[in-house]
Amino acid sequence: MFNYSFRWNQAFQALPRMLDGALVTLQVALLSMAIGLAFAILLTLFRRSDSRILKGFATAWVEVARNTPALFQIYMAHFGLGAFGIHLSPYLSLLAGIAFNNAGYLAENFRGALKAIPETQARAGRSLGMSSLQAFRFIVLPQMLRIAFLPITNQMVWAILMTSLGVTVGMNTDLAGITQELNARSFRTFEFFAIAAVIYYVIAKAVTLAARLVAWRLFRS
Repeated sequence: MFNYSFRWNQAFQALPRMLDGALVTLQVALLSMAIGLAFAILLTLFRRSDSRILKGFATAWVEVARNTPALFQIYMAHFGLGAFGIHLSPYLSLLAGIAFNNAGYLAENFRGALKAIPETQARAGRSLGMSSLQAFRFIVLPQMLRIAFLPITNQMVWAILMTSLGVTVGMNTDLAGITQELNARSFRTFEFFAIAAVIYYVIAKAVTLAARLVAWRLFRS
């Protein structure tokens, strides 16, 4: 028999705290994307190098990131590194796990984007006196980022949603953590998580819209 009574007023009173948590969620996602993007470019260079060690390292990173659950990656950052005497806070564990995942997926996206860029362009740059690194930086990289712009946007949305996994390692300052805490105190599960879902949805849609506007401004030619 359905006897659940909704108490939306109680949930909406906690909305300011949940919005504060949403800011932390967005902060973690943005930082993880910045770190992941930097490492993804580095992994892309490694995969293009002549060194088997660098190629193997980059390939292993990408394979692990893309073929194991993001939850395991966050767990390894928080609990696994402890075996080596490295103890990270829940915030840093979440950030490291998502950044690791982002780097792997973005590196694979960049590999696909590079296939759309003729190798003759890099050779033309080298014929003008550029080094291989300069040709990559000034000729290949801008085109690669342009081609991979939409996958980067998708990964940003995924990073926002992945932050909710932080509750599994004790993260209690982001949106998911605060929602879980509020639910544990009041048992208003449906109300709090429904509001949290709407906030996640709005953030994801806002990021997607912002990315489309940026793409229109930069790539409309």
